[in-house]
Amino acid sequence: QVQLVESGGGLVQAGGSLRLSCAASGRTVSRWVMGWFRQAPGKEREFVASIKWSGSITYYDSVKGRFTISRDNAKNTVYLQMNSLKPEDTAVYYCAAGSTWYGASAPDKGMSDWGKGTLVTVSS
Repeated sequence: QVQLVESGGGLVQAGGSLRLSCAASGRTVSRWVMGWFRQAPGKEREFVASIKWSGSITYYDSVKGRFTISRDNAKNTVYLQMNSLKPEDTAVYYCAAGSTWYGASAPDKGMSDWGKGTLVTVSS
């Protein structure tokens, strides 16, 4: 089992930036797919971005061009750089890890481990 701990959330004004980090422990995740998901108040959890062991990246349409996912396998860490933040980006952001990527149509299907989340609040 992999333990995932997110950090970097907080309060930011619209147009601002935040960088989220997700540190993995318990096993190396260099050969795993890592993903970011979010859940806004009263809404279902949605996919944000993923990065495979090969470096292949997938983004949710609404964050393309604004968010960047990256990973540092030496540090067992994945990042989410969020720029040009909007109030609608307000949510709890969760990191996830899994051994299989089923594609953007089922982004959470292969995710076996989840962090507890970090809150991002974007004020208008």
